[in-house]
Amino acid sequence: MSGTDELYPPAQYGWGWLVLALGILAALALAGWLVVFLTRPRRRMTVQGQDSQSPSGTSDVLSMLRTEYYVAIDRIESELRDGTIDARTANVRLSRTVRSFVNEYSGLEAPVLALDDLIRLGVHPTLIEAVHRHYYPGIFRRDAAANPYDGIEAARKVVAMWH
Repeated sequence: MSGTDELYPPAQYGWGWLVLALGILAALALAGWLVVFLTRPRRRMTVQGQDSQSPSGTSDVLSMLRTEYYVAIDRIESELRDGTIDARTANVRLSRTVRSFVNEYSGLEAPVLALDDLIRLGVHPTLIEAVHRHYYPGIFRRDAAANPYDGIEAARKVVAMWH
């Protein structure tokens, strides 16, 4: 036999390749878990003492949220009547309150959106009307601010009718 016909033992791989293969498998498992975790349905909010599957539990949370914002609007109206705040400040606070309500209720980031953005997104008409007719003129006009009492009624309408 010649030297070229001899058999050679199989090549041995280093331990680094095993660690790399295990790392890739772990990364794939983590990616699969993340996909499942991030795409699963979110838990619904519940009121203490209510079943989580009960639709009345959700409506109770929404009515509590509405009540909270009605109280905030009433507080602004009271401060306006007492003379603690002026018309322009009332309109600023009403705009902030209504936009915060929409944000909490629906997740829409209304506090940072301009009127054009709200129109483009096709939000509920009561919010567009309130911002366009009452809050923007009451905040940005140089002459006398828009009637804040009309803005208060518009805020109540948004809270009552927002879907």
